[in-house]
Amino acid sequence: MNMIVAVDKNWGIGYRNELLVSIPADKKLFRDETMGKVVVMGRKTLESFPNGRPLPGRKNLVLTRNPHYQVKGATVLHSVAETLKELEQYDTEDVYIIGGESIYRTFLPYCSVAHVTKIDHVYQADAFCPNLDERDDWKITADSDEQTYFDLEYVFLKYERV
Repeated sequence: MNMIVAVDKNWGIGYRNELLVSIPADKKLFRDETMGKVVVMGRKTLESFPNGRPLPGRKNLVLTRNPHYQVKGATVLHSVAETLKELEQYDTEDVYIIGGESIYRTFLPYCSVAHVTKIDHVYQADAFCPNLDERDDWKITADSDEQTYFDLEYVFLKYERV
């Protein structure tokens, strides 16, 4: 299973249910990695998308505790166990955990690869991803040259569980 996320220096991922920053190359990487694949997200992440709609061209799985929640174009699940059962029908390499904070924390133990866009800036954030740099069971196995978007510097990193 994969995780894909953009983080700031403190592993912040969002503020008030919005991304911290929108970088076109990061959006392209996300689209290229997840197109035609299975994306797993929480309800708030889905609702942060334009018009609260599922991502086109992907199998969208939405995890929520609300038993009455429904959304056209997505499979709504209500527990981790139910989600893991649903994921059994897919190749784990085709599954991407896409947020938010509680979904990253919950599914990190099931992930073996993390695609991380690390932004060299600290934003005001109220949602965070687990810091893989502080974990002995994850290591960087690929990295890009430093990229820039206006005055922002960032790198694309691939972490793998060791």
